Amino acid sequence: MSAPARRRMTAAEFLDWAMAQPEGARYELVAGEVVAMAPERALHGRAKLAVVDALRAAVKQAGLPCEAFVDGMAVRVDDSTVYEPDVLLRCGQTVADDCIEILDPVVVVEVLSPSSRQKDTGGKLDDYLRLPSVRHYLIVETANRTLIHHRRDDTGELRSRILRDAAVELRPPGPTLTVASLFPPAG
Repeated sequence: MSAPARRRMTAAEFLDWAMAQPEGARYELVAGEVVAMAPERALHGRAKLAVVDALRAAVKQAGLPCEAFVDGMAVRVDDSTVYEPDVLLRCGQTVADDCIEILDPVVVVEVLSPSSRQKDTGGKLDDYLRLPSVRHYLIVETANRTLIHHRRDDTGELRSRILRDAAVELRPPGPTLTVASLFPPAG
């Protein structure tokens, strides 16, 4: 894995730089600084797959023109911050096959890990909700099978709740899914 450049980068410079990195090397840009993403534990990977599977199934059942992505899609918050959420959902016309950046995510999901807890519940929460398209920010807590659902309503007001054994409505765009479906089977 090549070391990230020490100089500050813009979002455009970062995306060009990141695409030139070896396959599997993952980075984010935070306030102009390149940050390497740590390898993941198996549970984290299983949780991401459960979330994307649940979103895809709910979107299909609702007949919505939405697409769920797991890992690797860039979300530009501003000219100095680019994240790669664990899972995201966007709606509308299908993006091109060579697309690397999602400009209009509606649902953004981060699965908590020991190394990401502070960023996912702090700075990323603030940053993702600066994007006008983001209506839902889901934080998946695998340790206690809890979902933290931050939702921006039609007036722009933020509402947050913690869910365990419930259904979560993602309106807009419209699908409903159970919190249990967002977690891998207990084992």
